[in-house]
Amino acid sequence: MAPDRDAAIAILKANDRGGYTVPNRRVYPFQWNWDSVFVAMGFSTFDTARGWRELETLFEGQWADGMVPHIVFHRPAEGYYPGPEVWGTRHSPPTSGITQPPVAASAALRLVESAQDRPAALARARNLFPKLLASHRWWHFSRDLDGSGLAVVVHPWETGRDNLPDWDAPLAAVTPGLDVSALREDITHVNAAERPTHDFYNRVMTLVEEAKGFGWDQRRMAREGSFRVCDLGIQCILIRADLDLAGLARLLGEAEAARGIEAWRARSVAALARLRHADGSYRSLDLRTEKLSPAVTSATFLPLYARAVGAPEAAHLAALFTAWMKRLRYAVPSTDPGYAGFDARRYWRGPVWLIMNWMIAEGFAFSGEEKIAARIRADSAALVAGAGFTEYFDATDGAGLGGRDFSWSAAAALYWGLLEARGAQPGI
Repeated sequence: MAPDRDAAIAILKANDRGGYTVPNRRVYPFQWNWDSVFVAMGFSTFDTARGWRELETLFEGQWADGMVPHIVFHRPAEGYYPGPEVWGTRHSPPTSGITQPPVAASAALRLVESAQDRPAALARARNLFPKLLASHRWWHFSRDLDGSGLAVVVHPWETGRDNLPDWDAPLAAVTPGLDVSALREDITHVNAAERPTHDFYNRVMTLVEEAKGFGWDQRRMAREGSFRVCDLGIQCILIRADLDLAGLARLLGEAEAARGIEAWRARSVAALARLRHADGSYRSLDLRTEKLSPAVTSATFLPLYARAVGAPEAAHLAALFTAWMKRLRYAVPSTDPGYAGFDARRYWRGPVWLIMNWMIAEGFAFSGEEKIAARIRADSAALVAGAGFTEYFDATDGAGLGGRDFSWSAAAALYWGLLEARGAQPGI
């Protein structure tokens, strides 16, 4: 029997730890940054106050410089590597020392716009706004050192799309300084064929040790680190988040702040041209070599979500999507199915993720490509109906992969209305 709305709500409640939600009870026992933001949107469909609380709890881990870490370790949990003692950030509450895609401002605006009690929502937003603004300022100054408009990421985990083919070449330049294969707990809960390799973990944990040597100085990491990439996904998500934060600022009467945010956004939009390949696709950029990724991933469609490109670019991306889907049953694979490194079952090297589908579908719908948006929505509903709320899905046969009872999959299905109105036009 296909899961329904009540089943999705039950997952969020089961994964609730009292103000924050773990992505999955076994694999991820802490609060993850962009997971929680999507979870907040899911909660908002049946408990608005709890949705706001999810965002507020996430920002309890914000650093003094404005960074919102990718993990907040609110309470101890055994069996996870790397835990707070490995990061050694000396922050209270304990956190990791890197970030994740800045989706929070977009979620906050949505929670305001959908609120039945508008004054209460605006009050919550007003309290959160200075923290959101500090987070965006951090991105535009601590991670854009030369004012180019390109946001720098210093670790694959910051991208939220951990082991994309995009990171193969940049990581190849990182000499593994340790072997952490025996410390990994993730592959005791999930099939190792669906997770990143040991070699990947050895290299990314070498980057953690390097950053600890820098004293977690974020500007130094962005200037001197061994891994310095402009991730197309983060670039587009930040551009959209700036648009939404400026909109929120104007709702709150913060006109001067809105103008500043819009100036940041304009700089980032202009820089997006550097991420466009000669073939018309958008790709991540290795800032150490100035080379675009040889792979095209699902992020190539995110300039539409960012509302940063025009009709010709939208038409080109629609044609690219159509070409991809001639090879596969379900949209949208995380990596080009024609790429040599495509793997239908391994983490981010091929599988479908509902949160990416939601952003991509929204972008296509806004650009007038309603049929593509409806296709992505219908495929997403079919994946959930067939496999439940798994972490990700096989684009070739719809099999559920990764962790089970996954919070952001349940949240995406709730917010998108996949459990109530299948076959309708995208509710975005």
